[in-house]
Order: sequence, then C-alpha cells, then structure tokens
Amino acid sequence: MKHSFFKYTFLIAITLGICLSCKEQEATPEKGFGSTEVAHLQVDLSDTGIKVQPTMYGIFFEDINFAADGGLYAEMIKNRSFEFLLPKMGWSEPNSNKHSHNNESGILNPIQYTGENSNHRYARVEVKGLNYELINEGFRGMGVKKDGKYNLTLDAKKVSGDVKKIQVQLIDTLQNVLGEAFIIPDSENWKNYKAQLTASKTDGKAQLKLTFEGTGVIDLDMISMFSEDTWKGRERGLRKDLVQLLADLNPGFLRFPGGCIVEGRTLERRYQWKKTVGDIKDREVLVNRWNTEFMHKFTPDYYQSFGLGFFEYFQLSEDLGAEPLPILSCGIACQFNTGELVPMEELDPYVQDALDLIEFANGSVSTEWGKLRAEMGHPEPFNLKYIGIGNEQWGEVYIERYKVFHQAIKEVYPEIVIVSGSGPFPDGDYFEYGWEQLKAMNAEIVDEHYYRSPEWFLENAARYDGYDRKGPKVFAGEYAAHPKDVEDGPKENNWEGALAEAAFMTGLERNADVVTMTSYAPLMAHIDAFQWAPDMIWFNNLESYGTPNYYVQKLFANNPGTDVVQITKNGEVLAGEGDLYASAVIDSNTGELIIKIINASKWSQKIQIGIQNGAIHDTAEHVVLKSEELSDSNTFETPEKISPKSIEINVNDEQIELELQSNSVNMLKVKIKSV
Repeated sequence: MKHSFFKYTFLIAITLGICLSCKEQEATPEKGFGSTEVAHLQVDLSDTGIKVQPTMYGIFFEDINFAADGGLYAEMIKNRSFEFLLPKMGWSEPNSNKHSHNNESGILNPIQYTGENSNHRYARVEVKGLNYELINEGFRGMGVKKDGKYNLTLDAKKVSGDVKKIQVQLIDTLQNVLGEAFIIPDSENWKNYKAQLTASKTDGKAQLKLTFEGTGVIDLDMISMFSEDTWKGRERGLRKDLVQLLADLNPGFLRFPGGCIVEGRTLERRYQWKKTVGDIKDREVLVNRWNTEFMHKFTPDYYQSFGLGFFEYFQLSEDLGAEPLPILSCGIACQFNTGELVPMEELDPYVQDALDLIEFANGSVSTEWGKLRAEMGHPEPFNLKYIGIGNEQWGEVYIERYKVFHQAIKEVYPEIVIVSGSGPFPDGDYFEYGWEQLKAMNAEIVDEHYYRSPEWFLENAARYDGYDRKGPKVFAGEYAAHPKDVEDGPKENNWEGALAEAAFMTGLERNADVVTMTSYAPLMAHIDAFQWAPDMIWFNNLESYGTPNYYVQKLFANNPGTDVVQITKNGEVLAGEGDLYASAVIDSNTGELIIKIINASKWSQKIQIGIQNGAIHDTAEHVVLKSEELSDSNTFETPEKISPKSIEINVNDEQIELELQSNSVNMLKVKIKSV
C-alpha cells in the first residue's frame, strides 16, 4: 500500500508539474518584453530643434449627431420659426383635426410670405375654443432641471378677434405641469414678448405647451426658449456643460463648421457662412445633410437653424483660447453624394466668400464685413490666421479649384495660412495624387483623414517618421479608431480604440516638425439622435460625459510641451517594438520633462528610462489611463470609469524605474535639474 501511495503521489506531482509548466508557458507573452524582463529606454535631453506648435491638439466640430441644434446650441424649441420643409414638424395640435372646422379648439396654418429677410414663414393660429393646444416636442424632448429658469421669447401679432392671453407651460410626458408663465398679446403689429418659467422638477423629456384664452386669430413666429444658465451667461447662448468639456481639452484650435456639411449633398445645400451671420431671425434655415444619409439612422427632422453661426464659432474660439480654423466650400458638393461641380468660370463668388470671410474676421469696422462683425458685438478683430479650402475633396477637380483659391487669397492676404486636403482616405491613388500636386504647389498644410481599425493605428505609429521634412506640414484633421464587431453607439468608444489612438498620437507628437495640427472626429453625439459612432463626447438633454478617447485627447492636449526630445530603445524610436509606444517633450515654460508611454500588450512590463545629457529631480508624477477589459467604456452612469489616475513616484537624477500595467496609457512628468 505504501508503494502504491508513493507511486500515485509521484504521478500526481508529475502531472501537476506538467500542468504548471503549461500554465507558465501560456503566461509567457507572445509579444512584449514580459514582466520578468526589463526594457531599457533612453531619454536624451539634448535639443532636437523640433518645436511643438501651440496648435498641435485641437477640436474639430461638425453639426452631426445633433451636435449644434439640440446640442451645443442651447435652443430648446425645434423648428422655432416654422421654416422646416414640413412647417409643422416638431409641433403638434392634440385637440385639432385638419379635416374639421375645429369649433371647440382651433387650428394652425403656416403662412408663406416674401420679405427682405430670410424668414419666409410664420404661423397663423385661429383660436375657436378653450381646447386648443400647441405643443413643441423639443429635440427628443427638453432637458429641464429643478429650480432652473427658462427664458421664452416669441413674436406675435393680433390679426382679428380678441386672444387675451397665451399660457406657456413646461409639461412632462404625462401632461403634468412643470412650470408656467403668461403672455398678454396687446399689439396688432409684430411685437416681441418675453416670459420666464421655473421648473418644479428635473425632466429630460419635457415639452412646451401653449394654450390660448379668448378667441380670434393671432400670428406667431420665432418661438424660442433657452436656459438662463448658458455658457458665460450669454442670452441665446451655448450649453454650459458641453462647452466646459471642450474648454477642459485646452484646444489649440477650433475647426468649424465641418466636415461634410461644408460641401452639402448638392451645391445649393452647401454651408454658406454669410447666411449664418447677422440677426438670428434672418438666418435662413437649411436641412442638415446628415438627416437621411444613413437609412438605419433616419432623422428627417434634422435641420440647421444657424443660431450657431460663424460669429458664434469665432466667439467660441476666442472663449477657448483656440485659433479659429473655418473650412469653406471649394465649389464641389460631397463626392460621396452628387459630386456636383460649379463650372470654373463661375467659381468667383465662392472665392469672394473666402476673401469676405477674412474681412469679416479681421477687417476694420470701416469695411463692409468688419462693420457687420462690430454690429454683432465684436468691434475688435478675431485675428484669423488659418482658412481651409474644401473638406476632403479629391482628384483633378479639387486641385484645379484649389489653385484659384490659393492664388486669390495670397494676393490679398499673404499672411493667411491655407489648409488644403488630401481626400478622405490615408492612402490610395487619390491620396497620392493629392499629395503630389499640393507638394508641387508648395502648399502649407495638408489635411489627412483616417477612420480605421485599432490595429491600423497601432501599425501606423511610425507613419510620419519618414515624411519629407521640407514638404507641406500635416493636419491630422479627422481621425478615430473604429473597433470591429461592436454595438453601434457609445460602446464603440471603448478602451481598445482609445488605447490605439494614444499609441498613434505618440507618433504624431514625435514628428511635431511635420505634424502641426491634430483633431479627433466627430466631436459629440446626442444619445437619442446620432448618425455616426464613435464620438468623443456623448450627451442627452441633461447630462454629458467624456469617453475614454476624450481622456486620451485631454491627457495629450493638456501636456503638449514645447520641444520634442528623443526617447529610444537601442537607438530606435518606440513605435510598437514589444508593444511599447512612446514620445517625450520638454515644457520650457514649466521646466518639466513629459514622457508619454503606452503599453499595448496584455502583460505588465518593467522599464528603466535612463536620462542622458541632463538630470532630473527625485520625484515624478505618474498618470495612468487604464481599464481591465479592452471592451470597457464610459457611460452616463459611470462617466469617469476610464479616466486618469495620478500618483507620485520616486526617481533618481539619471534613471526612472517603472512597471507599466497591461493595456495602459502612462504619462510621467518630472522637473529637470539641468540640461
């Protein structure tokens, strides 16, 4: 029995040993240096001569995903002046029937008229009884907060009879009143009226209801409502929480207004900046080109009121301390849609629009467009330095039109830097042709776009290492990692995509002598009305949050440094060897060394960073962005699930020792003793 016992014990031990050996073998990293090895890196504090431009990290804004009306622009009334193609869209009359005389209620009829401004319709309301109600649904509802104050304005004109009072109410989906006020119409001419409502509770799906006392006919127009609590307290201003998220990014520039909406599906429906300035009442409403672009995200009620127009974009740029970068149509409609062209002999008005925009931004108050800027409340110039011609057009039709713009702008405004484009893709014959032509023209900045898989971003971290240092500079104007096989929506903004973007961004930063501007895209999306994902910021009518991608962008943009220094392993840049990616900069303003290093492997990795040609202090800040699962994302319930965590670590003046967690983004900031 003893012999049998020892025999079986021995067999069990052997079996366990084999199993443990197998486990250890499985635990050996397929890629990466491994937790038992140490990666020896070097940072050379010598001056490379490469400067990080203040515009390195910026914001790209496009009115997609209800980002303007229903989002950043804090208007709560949809179709406020009845200018949609279907004039009653957004409005309902629950007690009315268009096939009836409505003797117990009433009826609204849109009236079309021709005037000097661009407001071509108003509402004629015939009130016949006490049961007439007019309700606006808002943008997938209206977000109201308990004790919040909401300022309503409307234009009204009494036509006949005697409508004595308009009761204005905030209601919930069960018709409960959340706040109310009254307007007394007292003029037979158009007159603007104001009322303030205070919400009794918080509701993200509120609506606005108008009821009328008396009988008669009254005309209504420009029915508008804003929270009193807007960004900087501006009347008819921007949504405060969304702007704060942008401000926290410390953007170097703001690119606006897009994007494909610059081009339009047709030239007639292109974005025309001159129609977005002046009195808000006179700004011509336009259907948004994203309203029916994707059949699975059909939003026929998506229009542009242009309450957020070019003046407001310039103003927002100023608020954020960001350089404004407006993008204008080059005379080509979206080439993914019609590709409609303006003939070359009819291009002059498009070119003049560009020249007039520069005058609007920078001209003296004695000029035509500078005077309008002053009348809108900004006599000082906006100090525009950049202008973009075309969004992501391609081919010979773009190059021949771009040349006309380039020559005309440089003749009048040689100091303006012009941004051109290489098309919608980061490679291929259109891309190669665009670069070849623009380089021959000595173009200043070329806009590149890439929406690709996380794998592509990891594989292309060294993309700009080989770019011509004497050629045009690069604007990485639209990029985002698109994870595959992920549920459509916020879950696309997962840690896998953000991690890959961070790795890619080290390559952008390392090549700051070539890449001078970068921006993630798209910027934001309404959870109930989006067409495209992933997006950097998600919001509903009450709340908003930054995605993991947002926190990666914020980490880089708030720590850009001023001068690039080398970080290498065995003399080579870190762009994927051992799944490590890194860049390093010095901030000459703070005297700090800032190292960004990404471990894109599923194993922790030990590193030693030697400091050459200088010395550092003995403590450093270590900031980590990390999540256990690549599929993890932030939500409204857990908005900071994936966000930076910071600790202080001890170092010595010649070396930093650190263990990088798996799938992590890391930043080290340490004061420099000497260089």
